[in-house]
Amino acid sequence: FPVKLYVYDLTKGLAKSMSMAFLGKQIDGVWHTGTVVYGEEYYFGGTGGIESCPPCGTILGEPDTIIDMGTTQIPKEMFLEYLSQLATSNFKPQDYNLLEHNCNNFSDEVCQFLTGKSIPSHITGLPREVLNTPMGAMIKPLIDSMNIQPSGGHSV
Repeated sequence: FPVKLYVYDLTKGLAKSMSMAFLGKQIDGVWHTGTVVYGEEYYFGGTGGIESCPPCGTILGEPDTIIDMGTTQIPKEMFLEYLSQLATSNFKPQDYNLLEHNCNNFSDEVCQFLTGKSIPSHITGLPREVLNTPMGAMIKPLIDSMNIQPSGGHSV
């Protein structure tokens, strides 16, 4: 079964054009990711926890990038069992944190389970990169209070 990482820029290009002025550092986007496998897109958010929808089925629409993560031999039933375990342990809705435990951490864990490969580090490392800037450190309390949830899916 093919495994794809769908990558969405939540800023729709604003981060790329304004980050240098705002952060003093160029960033290309603020990334949301979903893992597409078995004909569904799986993602994690702070309202519904682990959710799924048809590929591109959230309000985010089409991804900005699709990364081929390889293939998996894991049967769908075993994957769904794994997701159920994650949903009651590491990825409950209340565990969501925009900077430290988000959709990208979920996608990374799922891709490692399915293919043995991590998602690109420029995605998982972005929060640290932003927080290492003076402005990033200053706005951390505001960011901590945010809850990103791309609606359109259903809980797994």
